[in-house]
Amino acid sequence: MNSQYVVAKFGGTSVADFTAMHRCAQIINDDPSVRVVVVSASAGVTNHLVTLVQQKSDEAQRLELVESVMKIQSNILAHVTLDNDLQDGFNATAEQFKQLAQLPALDQQQCDEVLSFGERFSSFIFSQVLRDQGISTQRFDVRDVLKTDSSFSKATPDIAATEKAAAELLTPLLEQHVVVTQGFIGSDKYGQTTTLGRGGSDYSAALIAEAIGAKSVHIWTDVVGIFSTDPRLCNKAKPIPSLSFDEAAEMATFGAKVLHPATILPASRKGISVFVGSSKAPEQGGTWIEKETQPQSGIRAVTQRKNQILLTLKSPEMLLASGFLARIFTILSNYNISVDLVTTSEISVALTLDNAPNATRPELDQACLDELGAFCHVTVENNLTLVAMIGSEIQLQGGENCLVDVLSEFDIRLICHGASRHNLCFLVEQSKSDLVVQSIHQKLLEAA
Repeated sequence: MNSQYVVAKFGGTSVADFTAMHRCAQIINDDPSVRVVVVSASAGVTNHLVTLVQQKSDEAQRLELVESVMKIQSNILAHVTLDNDLQDGFNATAEQFKQLAQLPALDQQQCDEVLSFGERFSSFIFSQVLRDQGISTQRFDVRDVLKTDSSFSKATPDIAATEKAAAELLTPLLEQHVVVTQGFIGSDKYGQTTTLGRGGSDYSAALIAEAIGAKSVHIWTDVVGIFSTDPRLCNKAKPIPSLSFDEAAEMATFGAKVLHPATILPASRKGISVFVGSSKAPEQGGTWIEKETQPQSGIRAVTQRKNQILLTLKSPEMLLASGFLARIFTILSNYNISVDLVTTSEISVALTLDNAPNATRPELDQACLDELGAFCHVTVENNLTLVAMIGSEIQLQGGENCLVDVLSEFDIRLICHGASRHNLCFLVEQSKSDLVVQSIHQKLLEAA
């Protein structure tokens, strides 16, 4: 292992077309410490692939989706000529894609296989773009090293197996080559393709960095770092120069879409720094995420995550009874449902769940609700947004524009404070959440 290595990840907009890929190649050329490059599918490809696996299209529509995916590749290939090894691999991959995409019905594993083709295609093409820049480049199939369980669409990495495979197959290449590989995908113990979930390329890059003992991960996207809030909502939002692992994890978890929430896990385990910057403007710097940062108390950012569900479970039997919560969470676990926030009273518990529209399955299905309803009254509320204020040592009291005063303006459905010193979260109606975020940013961050 070499602690001087850097893993660079380029998102979909960064590899969207030849011009974008050429910019990214220059970033790699300018930083010889980058030895592993993780690429996403070119912008737009994954959306086509998701539509393809949703099984709502007839043969003609499937063919049209396949052609749309291949057109994005051919538009880039019009500017490069693949070397023989890359051309052979690309052609074989394209043939596999076309055959699998035409099947009228796909099982879960086949869906993951289809979803993997975007990253596989872009890694062939980007390898050639680097070679044309004079960089010794080896394309590498990440499925050979990134090992996971068989939970298709939301696979869990096997850290030990990944590290072992990386030491045997990946690390020996790095002295001589820049290795280009794929984000988002892995393989189980049977060699079947798995995926880490939508947006999992950041996570992949961090897992690979952990496996090879890299010093840092550079996440190249289309924004100059992580902002104090979504700059599309607040024109006075500013990039944050540095964040702690805890602050960044909270921001990613609660809606900052620049970074996949799981990215921080492997980075924090090994103390690997993470940089987030814009591939369109690398000279403008970005945000560094590190274990040791200059302490800065107070609110540093406000985020939102829309499409939330509030699940309220009420039963008089909960009063003074042991095991009630355990029973609830056992059922949710059996349905692989992840809970974000939890609040309780004497006879009820309220839970927030993510119901993002691009999820591969709904978070709540009727069978789960029926099991819960067998021993308590169940209420499900939709069209909610989780707003989170992120920082360190957040206090409800004190100072001009204190949090109590700011929050009193809003109709809050649920509030959670105290479980973490790095966030204060609450639910509001989705139709009003943009205004809530704008108000908080204006009063608590722009005035700071």
